[in-house]
Amino acid sequence: MVHKKTDRCPQMSVKISDNAAPKTCINLRIDTRSRQMIDDAARALGKTRTEYMVETARRQAIDVLLDRRLIEPEAANFDSFAAALDTPSAPGPKLHELMSRKPAWEK
Repeated sequence: MVHKKTDRCPQMSVKISDNAAPKTCINLRIDTRSRQMIDDAARALGKTRTEYMVETARRQAIDVLLDRRLIEPEAANFDSFAAALDTPSAPGPKLHELMSRKPAWEK
């Protein structure tokens, strides 16, 4: 394993090994209250700030990219796919119960 200082993030030592990708750094400028909230959340999960921020950002990035993923069914399945989208299932008992409840703001 090789340790080296990076040019863009000289305070950070980067571990490079054959089975791990090189690491880089991201510098962020955030207000004190946001940083404290992030630190508190990380501490609550027993993580470092870096671990928490990387995991949270990766989860959000995956969600964003999956939301924009194009679904292209094969031509043979397209008609059944379109029919399923055009024909919603009948409302079940849980939906009827939910719709019959009085909203909290009207109580």
